[in-house]
Amino acid sequence: MKILVAEDDNETAQFVVKGLRELGHVVDVTGEGREAFLMAGSEPYDVLVLDRMLPGMDGLAIIRGLRSMENTTPALFLTALDGVSDRVDGLEAGGDDYLVKPFAFSELAARVMALGRRPRQTAHTPTELAAGDLKMDLLARTVTRDSKPITLQPQEFRLLEFLLNNAGQIVTRTMLLEGVWGFHFDPATSIVETHISRLRSKLDDGFDQSAIRTVRGAGYIIDG
Repeated sequence: MKILVAEDDNETAQFVVKGLRELGHVVDVTGEGREAFLMAGSEPYDVLVLDRMLPGMDGLAIIRGLRSMENTTPALFLTALDGVSDRVDGLEAGGDDYLVKPFAFSELAARVMALGRRPRQTAHTPTELAAGDLKMDLLARTVTRDSKPITLQPQEFRLLEFLLNNAGQIVTRTMLLEGVWGFHFDPATSIVETHISRLRSKLDDGFDQSAIRTVRGAGYIIDG
């Protein structure tokens, strides 16, 4: 795989780069945030490994910028910030995984490989999802309701994509935490409810019927 490592601590950067190259990966490295953003936006990387606290442009800003340009390259954050809210911030910005320093290289390598194995769009992969009057173009990254364009943030897009992939079925809070945010535990946060509320307000603007139904005590559903 081709991997970009953005880490301003030289010792950590060399440790990671050396290990990844020994595994046969092609690795580019930088210690500056803006350079990392430009490199990630212009080169076809398979995985990004980003320090949260980079000079010039921090890791969160890099990912937000890339996701706003529809760059979906999987990204792993490396950080000394180990609070649940820090992890939530990283995933909400558009990151895919989060590893706290200090870390074992074997775990880093396993997580990078897992991100690199995520399926890509192919000719046989559906490029459009639809339910009722909702339509999502996965290639153009656009959403419409009854032909009305709806602008969504990257995390809102991922949330709606998950719901549409399960149209007609009840989706629980736990399913959303795992499928959209990558949590395999309940972090005691209102992240799901907050994003459902924001997404619903955008989808329902100008419409009488809500696109997302709440099934009390169970979860959420978009009727197929």
